[in-house]
Amino acid sequence: MIENFIINKKTFIIAEAGVNHNGSIVLAKKLIDKAVDAGVDAIKFQTFKSENLVTKNARKADYQKKNTGSESQYNMLKKLELSHEDFLELYAYCNEKEILFLSTPFDFESVDLLEKINVPLYKISSGDLTNTPLLRYIAKLNKEIILSTGMASLGEIETAINEINKCSNNKIILLHCTSNYPTDYIDINLNAMITLKNAFNVTVGYSDHSMGIEVPIAAVAMGASVIEKHFTLDKNMEGPDHKASLDPIELKSMVKSIRNIENSLGSGIKKCNINEESTKAVARKSIVAAKDIKIGEVISYDNIAFKRPGEGLSPIYIDEVIGKICKENIEKDEYITFYNISR
Repeated sequence: MIENFIINKKTFIIAEAGVNHNGSIVLAKKLIDKAVDAGVDAIKFQTFKSENLVTKNARKADYQKKNTGSESQYNMLKKLELSHEDFLELYAYCNEKEILFLSTPFDFESVDLLEKINVPLYKISSGDLTNTPLLRYIAKLNKEIILSTGMASLGEIETAINEINKCSNNKIILLHCTSNYPTDYIDINLNAMITLKNAFNVTVGYSDHSMGIEVPIAAVAMGASVIEKHFTLDKNMEGPDHKASLDPIELKSMVKSIRNIENSLGSGIKKCNINEESTKAVARKSIVAAKDIKIGEVISYDNIAFKRPGEGLSPIYIDEVIGKICKENIEKDEYITFYNISR
């Protein structure tokens, strides 16, 4: 699936809707519409059963407390949960809108649901990188796996990759990310994405939780093949992730900027571009007479100059010109050529 984008040198852009639908399928469909309008390649949700995901008294992360109050994580998630029927409807709606449907499963039951939908690949969250049973369960399905690596050391990532490989699955894409919402720029460490690529010889990308669109764009310039970014309909909505998400206008701007960066990266071959040829003739210089030069005079730095346009003899050949004898009268600003001087 994603290999096709890599071959075509196109970044696979995932708009992370996550739980920003606030448990409403109506809002979820609106998120799909906005993702389509932005031009992303896929929209991703999160599939879970709250009772399979957290204990009843599990505490929330600091950013969740800040954005949703003091209720338990279980109660918060229960409000954000979509039913199996909802996901079937969203999958059908994505097909209708011609956008790829993805979802991160957080438990075995959710994996089974996504298999019924026949999702083309699986995204595993940073929180489940050390969840060996879930890694094995998904790996055995022999589909591509996008694995986020927030909070992880290289050793933990290596262990996760080995567990997936043991299931005869080597279709792994690693996403560097920092699991803080929002992530301060000082904590992003984009160079770690390159470390992952070099350490494990896999395709890499970046899952961004920073404010704005600069960092994902930089990640693409550094070689990210996949970009994942949270987005919302409105940053002021109630819920844990809205404030650290892009609004639809920002999402569209990010996609446009990434596509511009892709076009700008080029082949890596350094040569004169065909669109530079007209500039080349105007901007480069030729060897010309600095004053009138008469037959028999010696060509020297005293009687030549280097001026635009570059349609005559290039200054590259200066050593083959100096000391030669003028074979015909040359007027000021006329080109010095191998025809009007001795060889």
